[in-house]
Amino acid sequence: AFIIGWDLILEYALSAATVSAGWSGYFVNLLDNLGIHIPTILTAAVGTTPGVTTVFNLPAFIIVLVITWIISNGITQTKGTNDTMVIIKLAVIVLFIICTVWFIKPQNWHPFNPFGLYSYHNGTATGIIPAASIVFFSFIGFDAVSSSAEETINPSKTLPRGILLSLVISTILYIIMTLIMTGVVPFKLFSKYLNAPVVAVLAKTGQTWLSIIVSIGAILGMTTVILVQLYGQSRISYSMSRDGLFPKFFGDVDKKHQTPFKGTWFFGIITAIAGGFINLNILSELVNIGTLTAFILVSAGVLWMRHSQPGLHRGFKVPGVPFTPIIAIIFCLVLIAGLNWETWLRFVIWLIIGLCFYFGYGGKHATINSKY
Repeated sequence: AFIIGWDLILEYALSAATVSAGWSGYFVNLLDNLGIHIPTILTAAVGTTPGVTTVFNLPAFIIVLVITWIISNGITQTKGTNDTMVIIKLAVIVLFIICTVWFIKPQNWHPFNPFGLYSYHNGTATGIIPAASIVFFSFIGFDAVSSSAEETINPSKTLPRGILLSLVISTILYIIMTLIMTGVVPFKLFSKYLNAPVVAVLAKTGQTWLSIIVSIGAILGMTTVILVQLYGQSRISYSMSRDGLFPKFFGDVDKKHQTPFKGTWFFGIITAIAGGFINLNILSELVNIGTLTAFILVSAGVLWMRHSQPGLHRGFKVPGVPFTPIIAIIFCLVLIAGLNWETWLRFVIWLIIGLCFYFGYGGKHATINSKY
């Protein structure tokens, strides 16, 4: 349980940092369109774009601190802010689809699978599996719904529906957007527009008037992602503190805001620093391997619980056991295999730090010890 929580902290904190870096790209592009220019050196972390000198991602750092402030002020404000941004984001996505679908050139999709299932191209692993290992990042966040269980009405029914619907809707939108973008612009050209790829599509179609609107939509969309991840992270550290696995500091609830105020700001500041200084690619792959490992443990837990406690009441019962969790474990292992060895090494270091913390503090103070 501690390892899963430790992995989820890595997932939520660093995924928020990763998205903040992407948020920064669209924010800088929007400001450029409005005639406002931020010094290049302050628009990305070191080594983000080859040939471009950057040191610190100032917009990413600031947006994480702003959202941390929103979350620390309470769930009512957080929900209202998130709902508003999601509605605007969906409206912009629909507008983008309607305005660009007419510019698709089917020849841009040929060959549809140029690198096969797994291959090496210019010394780099390419193909469906390595790509899926990275694209998996786009689906991270649906599990954050479960972290709001204590603040949800009828969670045993509401949470499974929320998780499954978010997966279905997101998958459909991802497929549509990807087909349109690669149909309008040959996929090889996107390497020139890593900071704001959607804007490249609009430039290709000549609809520059949409650029500002889409940039705003992308900014709002990524803002909701950062908000959800930081919210989930604060609740994970709160739950672990309540179970004695983390110091009480992270579980202290502020009387005025009724939120884990101190813990929220502690990880918010760390996330902001990560978003400001660490390369986007390093962040995303580290998030993926941590999340996939957590999913493997959860799937194994389903198998064990179904075997050891078959009669236990479950608000939601996983269908197709044992096949569903076994397939999930296999797919997660395949995706982990698609990541590079540097990512594995960084994750092992993170796990070692977590285990040292557990045996030095968590295992000794866990509340479950008082029951036995």
